[in-house]
This record gives sequence, structure tokens and C-alpha cells, in this order.
Amino acid sequence: MTSPETAAAYEVTLENCAREPIHVLGRIQPFGCLIAVSKDWIIGHASANTDDILDLAPERLVGAPFADFFPGQSIHDLRSKMQLLAHDDQPARVFRFDLFEDGRLFDIAIHGSGRHFVFEFEPKSSSEFRDDLALVQPLIARVRRREDIVGAATEAARCLKAMTGLDRVMVYRFEEDDSGTVIAEAREPKLEPFLHLRYPASDIPAQARELYRRNTFRIIADVDGEVHPIVPELGPDGRPLDLSFAVTRAVSPIHLEYLRNMGVRASLSVSILRRGKLWGLFACHHGEPFYVDYELRTAVELFGQLFSYELARLETDAELADVEKARRLHDNLMSQVSGGMDLLQSFDRVADEIDEVIPFDGIAIYTGGRYIARGAAPTEEEFRPLARFLNTAENSRIFHTDRIGARYPDASDFSDRVAGVLALPVSRAPRDYIVLFRHEVAQSVKWAGRPEKSLEVGPDGPRLTPRKSFEAWQEVVTGQSMPWKASELRAAESLRITLLEVVLKLSDEANANELRAREQQELLIAELNHRVRNILNLIRGLVSQGRRDAGSVDDYAAILDSRIHSLARAHDQLTERDWGWMSLKALIDNEVNAYLGGDGERVRVDGADVELSPTGFTTLALVMHELVTNSAKYGALSGDAGLVTIDLGWEGDDFTLAWRESGGPAVVAPTRQGFGTTIIERSIPFELKGTARTRYEAGGLEADFSIPAAHVRPGSGAPGAAGAPAPRPGHAGRARIEGRALVLDDNMIIAMDAADMLTALGARQVHVASSVGEAHQLLDGHDIVFALLDVNLGAETSLSVAERCKADGVHAVLATGYGASGERIAEFPAMPVLKKPYTIDHVAVAIEGFADGDG
Repeated sequence: MTSPETAAAYEVTLENCAREPIHVLGRIQPFGCLIAVSKDWIIGHASANTDDILDLAPERLVGAPFADFFPGQSIHDLRSKMQLLAHDDQPARVFRFDLFEDGRLFDIAIHGSGRHFVFEFEPKSSSEFRDDLALVQPLIARVRRREDIVGAATEAARCLKAMTGLDRVMVYRFEEDDSGTVIAEAREPKLEPFLHLRYPASDIPAQARELYRRNTFRIIADVDGEVHPIVPELGPDGRPLDLSFAVTRAVSPIHLEYLRNMGVRASLSVSILRRGKLWGLFACHHGEPFYVDYELRTAVELFGQLFSYELARLETDAELADVEKARRLHDNLMSQVSGGMDLLQSFDRVADEIDEVIPFDGIAIYTGGRYIARGAAPTEEEFRPLARFLNTAENSRIFHTDRIGARYPDASDFSDRVAGVLALPVSRAPRDYIVLFRHEVAQSVKWAGRPEKSLEVGPDGPRLTPRKSFEAWQEVVTGQSMPWKASELRAAESLRITLLEVVLKLSDEANANELRAREQQELLIAELNHRVRNILNLIRGLVSQGRRDAGSVDDYAAILDSRIHSLARAHDQLTERDWGWMSLKALIDNEVNAYLGGDGERVRVDGADVELSPTGFTTLALVMHELVTNSAKYGALSGDAGLVTIDLGWEGDDFTLAWRESGGPAVVAPTRQGFGTTIIERSIPFELKGTARTRYEAGGLEADFSIPAAHVRPGSGAPGAAGAPAPRPGHAGRARIEGRALVLDDNMIIAMDAADMLTALGARQVHVASSVGEAHQLLDGHDIVFALLDVNLGAETSLSVAERCKADGVHAVLATGYGASGERIAEFPAMPVLKKPYTIDHVAVAIEGFADGDG
């Protein structure tokens, strides 16, 4: 049949495959004929009637040359097919082959078996031409349109049923414990559904699964059909013929009995492989004997292979989607850390992010000895011993189990809440964790009969007998959670690395912040010391030099007090603007109102407003104080008819201020120069490098000042930060809250007072929270229409609550003791700000603003 060189090369090729043959029963099914050949010699055969099928005399076959029984052209064609076997594990196939050149057609399969070749001949039952392979691509195209594994499996079952005409086609997936679940089914309406039934691992033992992996197709045309032995039973090497890849081989009587118990008379199975491993099967049943010829079987095999590729694509897509989820989770966590939030502060947000990737019933974080949890989780007292148990697990690895009670006996303390645990170490040392919990699920596993098989003694000795009943029953599993899927564990490992990166980043930032804070503290102390000494020196100068203007101790005390208060007012104004540039007109108004009260309109300011640098502002504050004080004591403002005009303008790059008094008593130049006069005439030239000129005219004092542009700039006209709305009479009576309200404040007295205000303003019920977490829970559980939120809550701010109120359309007002501007509320959504202390009228104005559409 073939040359010794070719046979030797083929033998080497098979040995390179390094596979152990699976010796099955040396019998074949009745629909074909099998001949085994070794180096052109027939060494064995099997058939119901070889003479009828191949027109060969059975008694002449064994030991005869293979070429003696077939025409020369057929031998040539078969040799060519055999040559392909050295390059492919798959059998060589010939369809509709006129083997004897007499018009009888055969489907032929050729495969290697050790050193031998095995030929399987099946007579073609019909001469009608069919192109079964042409069906495969259109049917797979239908499968390809499905976007998930179950959907694709369901469509594949329908397609395979349409292709073969079998009564039932199931997609059977192997689980992690080697049991199998029917995830998809196409069946005749009269048949009982098997969808979602689970079959125990013992139904397809390990050796059978290995055979399914190697030989992806099996057919049983008739479970009651007579089988025929290989003759002779042993080959020349003293071993039985390996029929692992023979399509016509018979199967175990136990399996046939199994099928009979199910009412199945014929079956067909196609293996579904994933990365070289057995993922599942197409399991097909028929109620009557049913023969699928080799040509159609080849199309079915191709369909199964292409479905495996589609399965690989869908699983890869799912894996990539999991990777993308993990990447988004990494990015979101890192962005939160970049925003200055640590894991404890951002616990709720981190928990929500993780829940989108790995579903859980409870979650806890344990870091730095602090424990925070939500959902179905152990208490802190229960968790601390569990943390010590987790410390004994392998370092730098996630720990997971769906039966924590079997690994950790003390889990009985919280078994009512937790059965499954997935722990992610988030520190270099095994002490800090984020832990996910799953509660117990009493899994109703719908078995196709009891999973045990009874051991009986038969004529061949003890053996397992198939299950006698296939009525589904319920196995209730206690102390067990839903298992952690492989994709979830991959995501958890990625998350562990991310969290470790987060912790390290936080640690690095904390160290850098600590160093920076220490440097800033030293700088602040030095600057504060410098300013305090300057202020002390300034006050000492005021005390010392002020004696020149006082006629008595009381006069001296009053003058000194007024000057110190002038500096204090200027300092307050600068502090409100973070020691930045300040309005000159605001300074003048502040000083005039301090001395004149309701007569402030007697001072008129003409010209555009300007802003002064902090140095210019404090200098002008003292100058304006002396001008206003002197005028109120001796000049135009001392009587009832006098006026002061202040003209503001520019001459080149210098700013000019002209002070003019009129309508007051006549003034004369002082006979001696006091400290106040010194301030007026010398402060601007000395401190700002400008000019100052004074004239004592009959109508009153005139003074002209010039200030360099370095200390003056045009007024910005920008509005200040929003402050508390000015209360107007009647607002508390008109403004109403229709519905429930929320107060968020960490001071109990203030919160109670605010709740009373909101109740008085019509709130049906006022809920009080002292933390951000409580506020979110109240917003979850109640229909809140109005919220009063304290900006600073000690260790946290109400930012996330304000953002949620803004997003949900809840009217909200911020309350702060820091004023309506500054960094503390710059990141908050735009909403009204009440400066503490606030009253019911302030709140009423804010509520009315919402009603008017201003909120």
C-alpha cells in the first residue's frame, strides 16, 4: 500500500504528537465497514457483512495485500489521501467515491492509528447530489449576529437542528466542577425541555472528556443496533487497535443504557473547544434510529469548529470589556487621588466604582486600623479577627472563596450576612484590605436526576449503573455564595495593583505635602513674626508721636484709639480680599461712615474708582483717617453746612487725589506740626514715593496727592463674592417650603436651630444629618425638596451633597463662617451662600429667590 520510507516518516510524525491512545471497545456500529492496514497488509477488519458492503470475502481479508481488492485507480487515489495524513491530525475524507468503478458510491475516512492506517467505508444511501457544506457559512452568519454567548448558543442550536433534522439539539457547557449545564436548546414541541438542567461530572468522566477533546465528533445511529468486533481482536504487535478517531466505533454499553433511560434512540455530539480545551458539546438526540451520512457530518463538524471561533471571539470581547472596565476603574480611582481624596474619604465613590466591575452584597475598607463598611458585611469587632486570618494568606495575592465558613471557622459569627469573601491587599504589608462580601445563596441547582450513581454488582462484577430517573430535583446548597467568576478575579487582581498604586501615590503625596507644609509653616511663622514686629513698631510710633496732638490724657487716648481702629478697619477690608488690591472708594466710604454716620453724603467723590495695592491701601487709610478726623474736628465737616469734595484722576502715569473743603469755618496753618499733619504730608512721599501738598485757604483745607502707578490700577468693576442675601421685612412670612427638607451641619445646636427655621417656613418634615454619608442616605430614602448645607463639616465638606442636590434639582443653600468667597466654596456648584450667623429672614430670602427663578 505504501513504501517503508513513507510508513517510517508517518510513524515518526505520530510519535511527535506525544499522545496516549485511548483504547475503546474493539467493535463498530453496523452502518460501515472498517479495515486496518499496516504496510500494505490488511491486519484487521469489522463489518456486519463485509461481502455485502465491499463485495469482499471476509475470510480472505486478514493477511492479504490491500491492493488485491481494489482497482488500480482507486488505490492511487487512496494513496494520495494517505499522504496528507503526515501533515494533519484530521482524517482524510473522500465523498461519493466510486471505489470499485461499478457505480456504487462510498464515503471514505482514513486516519492513522499508531503504525497503522484505518479505513472506514460507508455506502452512500442516496445518489442525489447535495452540497451540505454550502449551508455552513449562512448559518454561522446568523450566529455571528448575536452579541453574547447564550444568544449565540441558542441560535447555533436552532441552526444545527435545521441542518440535521434531529429532534433535540442542546448546547452543553462544562462548569468549573466538570458538571455540565444546558445553556441553550432547540427541540420539538412535544419533548420535555432540558434547558438549564445540570448534569453531574460523573455523566461524562475525565477519560470521556479527553476523548471528546481529541475526536470532536461522535454519532450513534441506533442505540439498539448490533455491533461487530474487530477481527482479529489483537494486532501483530499484541495490542488492540486504537479506535479513538474512528467514527464508526461502538460506545460503552453503559452509555447506551443511559440513552435508553432518556428515551433516546440515536445521538450525535460535536465538541466545542476553547484554546485547545473542551468548553462544551453540541449534544443532539433523536427518538428513532437516525443515520447522518459522512458528508452531512462533515458539514456539522465544520459548523462546530466555526462556532468555536465565534465563541472565542465573544469570550475575547467579554474579556476585553472586562479589561476596559478595569482600566476605567483605574483611571477613576487615580483621578480621585489626584484630587486629594484618600480611600477612606472617597469610600462611597470607590465602592460604587467597584460594584460596576465586580458585583457584591457588602464592602469594607480596613486601613491604618480604621474600618468602614456598608451593605452585608461583618461588624468591626467581627472583622478584626478575620483580618488576622487574611494576613496568613499568601502575600501580594487576592484571597477569594465562596465558602468562608469552610476556611475560617469563626465566620459562623456573621454567616447570616456573609458566605463569600474576596479580599484585596492594598498595602505592601498584609494588613490593609478592601474586602468584598457576598451573602449566602441557597442555590437551587436543577439536576437532571440525582448526581450520584449507584454501585451494583452485575455479570461483569461491580460497576456504575446509569441513573434510572431523569426527573429534575432540587439540591439546596447552604453556606455558599455565588462563585467569583474568572473575569471577576482578573478584574480584582487588576484592581489590587491599582489600589496599591493609589496607596503608594497617596503615601508619596502625603510625604511631599508634609514637607511642603513644614516649609510653608516656617515661612508663615517668619512672615507673621515680621508683620507682628512691624505692627508693634507702628503702634509704638502712634503712641509716641501722638503726644504732639493731644492736649490732655483723654484727648490722647481718643486720638490713639481712633487711629488704631482706622488701621483695624483697613486690615479687615484687606483680609476680606485675601490681602489683595482694594477699592479706594470703599476705603473712603468706610472711613467717612465711621465718623459721620448718616452725614456721609457731605463727602462727595468725583472720578472713576481705582484699586490700591495692600501697601498703598494701608498708607491711604491713615491719610484719609487724619483728613476726615481733622475736618470733623476743625474743618468743613465740623459744622452743619460744610462739604468735602474728593476728585480722582490721572496725570500721565500717576494717580491724583484732590481734597477740597468748603462751607466750613476759616482755617489757618497750624503754628506747630503735629503727628496727624506729619502723616498727611509725609506718609505718601515716604512710603509710596509720591507727592503731597497742603494749603490752608480761607474756605478750608486743600490737599493734592500724587501716587505712582505701581500702587494704583483702574478699578476692575468685578462683583464680590456672593454674601448673605439682605433680609427684607415680610420675607419670613411669605416664603414657604412645600415638602421635606434636609439640614446638614456637624454642630447639633446649629442644626436644631436651622431645623426650627425650616419648620417655621413650612417644611412638612426636616431631616437632620451630621455627615455626608447620612445626608446621602436621607436623599436616597426621602423626597427632599430643600437642603441647607454647612460647607465645612470638620473632617469633610458637603461638596458631594451639594453636587447631588444640583444634579437632582433639589434647591440648596450653603452656610459658612468663612464668608461668601474664597477657596473653601470655589469648587461648590453655584448656589446661594449664607454667612454665619444667619437668621430665618436670610433663609426666607434664599427660598424666595428659588421661587423667583434666581436659584
